[in-house]
Amino acid sequence: MKFSVKITQPEKMIESCLIVAVFEDGKLSPAAKAIDQANQGCLKQLYKQGALRGKTGEILPLFSLINPPHKQILLLGCGKSGKLSPSQFHKVLKSAMKALQTAPASEAVCYLTELEVEGQAMPWKVKQIVEVCADSRYRFDHFMSQKNPASSLKELVIHIDNKKDMAKCETALRQASAIAEGINLTKNLANTPSNICTPTFLAEQAKELAKSYPSLSVKILDEKDMEKLKMGALLAVSQGSAEEARLICFEYKGADKSQAPVVLVGKGITFDTGGNSLKPADSMVGMKYDMCGAASVFGTVKAAAELKLPVNVVGIIAAVENMPGGMAYKPEDILTSMSGQTIEVISTDAEGRLVLADALTYCERYKPAAVIDIATLTGAVVIALGVHTTGLVANDDKLAKALLKAGEQSHDRVWQLPMWEEYDEQLKSPFADMANVGGRAAGTITAGCFLSRFAKKFDWAHLDVAGTAANMMGTTDRAATGRPVPMLVQYLINQAT
Repeated sequence: MKFSVKITQPEKMIESCLIVAVFEDGKLSPAAKAIDQANQGCLKQLYKQGALRGKTGEILPLFSLINPPHKQILLLGCGKSGKLSPSQFHKVLKSAMKALQTAPASEAVCYLTELEVEGQAMPWKVKQIVEVCADSRYRFDHFMSQKNPASSLKELVIHIDNKKDMAKCETALRQASAIAEGINLTKNLANTPSNICTPTFLAEQAKELAKSYPSLSVKILDEKDMEKLKMGALLAVSQGSAEEARLICFEYKGADKSQAPVVLVGKGITFDTGGNSLKPADSMVGMKYDMCGAASVFGTVKAAAELKLPVNVVGIIAAVENMPGGMAYKPEDILTSMSGQTIEVISTDAEGRLVLADALTYCERYKPAAVIDIATLTGAVVIALGVHTTGLVANDDKLAKALLKAGEQSHDRVWQLPMWEEYDEQLKSPFADMANVGGRAAGTITAGCFLSRFAKKFDWAHLDVAGTAANMMGTTDRAATGRPVPMLVQYLINQAT
């Protein structure tokens, strides 16, 4: 799929499928107005006849207009005329790009950049168009005997109306294309079933990715290596499984080696049964997605390398399978973490924070500028924030604000939760330094408090993506989203400028 930005004239783009906007009050976007005037007011007539009401996301395809002889036009309803919110713009884009994938055209020209969006300039609109188009084209049919039919679309031209915007829009397009590639990698890894996507499989995929970029290297630690490091928390989670754990360590070197790296830590539970605290059968469907944090590290590292960002990035992935059995760890076991702190296990289904605890301690050797962990950690975050917003806790306000800003810029938004010391009381254990759960109340926050005990030597933030990284429930609609790759890449772009 080829993307480009150009200054175009809609009346001359007769071989392409044109995407133009109509509003609820009958107003037309500039491109739609030009087509309407060239065709004796046919678009306004269609509106008056009720063929299109201009409701947000409404689509009306037109074929073979006479003057000029356009092959196809997609009229897109954009709601009330005036400025759109970023969310409204996203909704409009999703409808347009979904319709475009089934349109019989090899080239399309998108004029939705003509829409005004609150607080956003032309490069932002270009970036969103590319990412939404790429998302609409994504298919995961690797294991289907009958493949989904491929779209005939080969090129999307994004119209801009000012030559002064060209350089910034081309940069936005390049960034969006790299982010889209990172998202696709993230989705592919997350959607792969757990009988294939094991810790060993992830390690092999990491080696393959590193071969693609001279600036990227990878080191894989096996269980013997982790035993030497005394990673008692991570290894406890792994001991019930026949699949050995792996600690995958990416290093992307885009800046001088003296520059402290940003470290991304991904929870990579390739399947989570809950261990001996066994989940109900229905709750296990979707648990292949418990490695979405790890998958997002893959995608972010790939995008950074593709863009040759002038930053140093380390990606740490704790890849483990959580299974029950005679060798599995149990409630009331006491574990000694790599940091030396002891943990009483109350639930073996709170395993993600255990593998992250040792992975966070391992980060210390990199003397990081900042550490961000990404994890499908708690169901509580879905209750608190739903499936639209990623939960954030942090021990550094500057880092938290930088992530919030990147979330707004990328429309991959996060929301900060408090992490006051009062919440720490819920993690008390009568037998160890801490318990691994703090009860149902404020479950996302107490999970963050737990992790913060292993992040005292650096600036740290935790992203709980349990609601946003994938639709993990049900049987027909399960799918990875690729989040929070857009936000993480935007954060790295901001650090590089």
